[in-house]
Amino acid sequence: MPTTVDTSSTPPVTGVPAGHPAGRRRVRRQLRWAVPLLLVAVAFVAYALPPYLTLDPSRSRLPVPEDYPQYYPLLVAHIVFGSVALLAGCFQVWPWFRRRYPAAHRWMGRAYFFGGVFPAGIAILGVAPFSSTGFVSQVGNTMLAVLWLATSVAGYRMARQHRFVEHRRWMIRSFALTTSIVLNRAWVMLFIVLLLPHVDTTYGGDQDAMIRAAAGASVWMSWVVNLLVAEWWLERGDARRRARRTGRAAGHRHDAA
Repeated sequence: MPTTVDTSSTPPVTGVPAGHPAGRRRVRRQLRWAVPLLLVAVAFVAYALPPYLTLDPSRSRLPVPEDYPQYYPLLVAHIVFGSVALLAGCFQVWPWFRRRYPAAHRWMGRAYFFGGVFPAGIAILGVAPFSSTGFVSQVGNTMLAVLWLATSVAGYRMARQHRFVEHRRWMIRSFALTTSIVLNRAWVMLFIVLLLPHVDTTYGGDQDAMIRAAAGASVWMSWVVNLLVAEWWLERGDARRRARRTGRAAGHRHDAA
């Protein structure tokens, strides 16, 4: 996976050229996950965004507190800017796109950070403490927002300093948190299915309490699991690079002998 935000310059491209058979195989492998990722992101935005473009609070999919007038504008801002981050990020984590269109990569990196993560993260800090699904969700969403901003700012700073290896690592973490909103829907449905048989026992027949529990667990799982997967991805890539370096060093020693 490549860098996500690069506001100064693109690091030199190394490795096998795209026209080489090995390069073509690499591009095909990338398409297997890049295209489905983009399709899922587009489908999610097409479902989640339209009701909020009307600016009509009655069409909100989340309850709007009557005693907090700033809630709905902040929610709309979060969803609009978050949609920008999700769609732009899909292109930014596609190695072929970065190498083939470096200028577009830089501009979409700016869009990801300045028109996506940063305003969306600030907005959710004003929304998360008022989540209708309870304290567990409120804390989980607040932590998600803090980490989302922190990883993205760290990645942006690394790009400004031309420290591209560190920049890439931070922005992979940032995009993992960006996609947590999509995975959240899958987690909450899974937890509802698992908890539904226990409504009458564990929750005393209170279905709303069961839904709050499922929502709280899904908030945490959506970003914690994503970050763990991102760290695994990074470690796997580091291990492969170490193995290649070891192999090359062994080859040089063999040739010298």
